Amino acid sequence: MKKVVLFGECMVELKQNQGAYQVPMAMSQGFAGDVFNAAVYLKRWFADIQVQLLTALGTDEMSQHMKDYFESEGLNNDLVLTSETKIPGLYSIQTDSSGERSFTYWRSDSAARYTLSLLEETAISQLKQADMFFFSGISLAIIQPEHRDQFWQLLWQLKDAGVEIVFDPNYRGRLWSSIEDTKSQYDLALQVSDKVLPGVEDFEAIYGHKNFEQVKAFCQPYNIKELVIKDGPNGVLVVHQEQEMFVDIAPVENLVDTTSAGDSFNGAYLGARLFGQGIESSVLLAAKTAGFVIQHPGAIVPKETFYNLLLEQHIQ
Repeated sequence: MKKVVLFGECMVELKQNQGAYQVPMAMSQGFAGDVFNAAVYLKRWFADIQVQLLTALGTDEMSQHMKDYFESEGLNNDLVLTSETKIPGLYSIQTDSSGERSFTYWRSDSAARYTLSLLEETAISQLKQADMFFFSGISLAIIQPEHRDQFWQLLWQLKDAGVEIVFDPNYRGRLWSSIEDTKSQYDLALQVSDKVLPGVEDFEAIYGHKNFEQVKAFCQPYNIKELVIKDGPNGVLVVHQEQEMFVDIAPVENLVDTTSAGDSFNGAYLGARLFGQGIESSVLLAAKTAGFVIQHPGAIVPKETFYNLLLEQHIQ
């Protein structure tokens, strides 16, 4: 069985109920986070791949509910570490009368930020047995500065052990102390990664790059084996073994919520590649997944709804 580990944070999500503009505001509670979202969609498509989250939660009731939810999605909890003093992060989504969304975060001291301090040799041994290790720019941003050296040493150990390292630069400016700090950490990430899945939008915010060619040129000096450049409805450019492939993406008309567009793309693409599918078919599956997800509210589409997509794909 193939095994993939995704490192990052899952948070408690509070979402304003539709039309709930009164005070007090009626909200529904769920769980979400970029790496977690990707893990869910990867597992939903490829049940035969073992999917694990490397993260940390607390001993509180909400942490236990989160672990139970992980299990309900088929995720393996062996690398979900426990902090005795910290709890999960939380964020809320508010939507105004015009449909504009805003986010508020409470995550500055979450358990996930201390994952590396809780990592023991037994867990590191498990990590070395993985086929793939995935992390994102958000994963990087939440690492405590004093744990960064430990993280990079770990990644090089995994790479030396034959684990494929995958990085999505997924950028959130508010999580970083400065753009210089971001660039410094991203440079280390690009040095160690075998696969990189940048979005043009992210690279424009960090480096000022505005198109496929500029992103490709920037990444060229690094020893990246598979570069998957995403530009929303403008398509996907993949550079692999010195060959380029452009995949056009069909536009989505009924756009509802783009929260998990990139996450669902990543999950489907990485699962397909790990399962042995070719680049074009993997991109098309990933694009179809993202296109389906953004037509529904929330980061995680209900299982029953998502299975309609699985059935449709199977029939085709």
